[in-house]
Amino acid sequence: MEGKKIGKRCQSISVRAGGVTGPQTRCVAFGKGSRVRSIALGDPNPERAFTLVELLVVISIVSVLMAILMPALNTVRRQAAALTGMRNQREVANAANLFAGDNDDLYPQSVATIGFDSEWRWYDPTVLIGKKKRSPQIHRSMSAYLHDYIPDARTVSCPSAPQQYKYLQESWDAGDGWDNPDTDMPTDPVDGTYCFFWNYIGYLGGPRQLFKGPSGPAAGGRQSQLLVSDYFGYGHWRTPDSFASCEKLPGGNILEEQWLESAWWTAAGDPNTAMPQVKLRAAYTDGHVETYYPNEVSALRVSMTPEGAPPYPDGAGSRGIFYIPRNAVR
Repeated sequence: MEGKKIGKRCQSISVRAGGVTGPQTRCVAFGKGSRVRSIALGDPNPERAFTLVELLVVISIVSVLMAILMPALNTVRRQAAALTGMRNQREVANAANLFAGDNDDLYPQSVATIGFDSEWRWYDPTVLIGKKKRSPQIHRSMSAYLHDYIPDARTVSCPSAPQQYKYLQESWDAGDGWDNPDTDMPTDPVDGTYCFFWNYIGYLGGPRQLFKGPSGPAAGGRQSQLLVSDYFGYGHWRTPDSFASCEKLPGGNILEEQWLESAWWTAAGDPNTAMPQVKLRAAYTDGHVETYYPNEVSALRVSMTPEGAPPYPDGAGSRGIFYIPRNAVR
């Protein structure tokens, strides 16, 4: 076997170190199959690595850059979620209007009820799937009405919520036939992160007393034009003496989802003292989406009767307060 011939070419250079100039020889190996490499003779570390000081400097620079960039990235993330939320609510409003166009200018029946026949009563406006039909002619799931117009369940879920409901798409696709595989119940309800107000009645108190959601795009009189909003409330049985919302609350914590309830943000407080600073959104019958704040809301309570009064009392099992835009009250 013929050996490889490798040669070496050297060059004398002058190097100054420690104030003394002296000769030094640098050689380059060459030949067939050889790898060209420069070798400084007399250099004890020809392939020099980073020193500890250099690594620490790099780490420090990266840390400073991350500290500068993270707030900007969080702001971009919040803005993206806000834009997605506005698009979602606009699509929900458009879907309700398309449904009405196919059904004598009437919106779907509200599924935010419990009970059956003459014994039914109102429930949280966040309901996506009720426990049972309140009559044979009325569906218990929103998707039984709107699935053809909204195939992607993420459209009916607030993107700023801390978590998406585990079975959101599965339950939306199943509609009235939804059965949560994690429970032994034959049928299971699902509560979401938006509030849906078409054909819904709630208790306001005061001179107006009742909130009446729109029955169709052309609804007028005492009917509101509000179709859907972010959930923002206080004193719900899941969050007694605390605010809750699908939008992130300052200083808030995550309220984990349950088998029938989506995850929310929650923060301690008292509405009689101060309201949290959070930006909220709502969509109306004409399809437009508005931004509003907690100082621009009216308090709506869930009614215990089909007629709208009285509301559920405070205390154990309370539905709490659902805050809606003040301009949605007529």
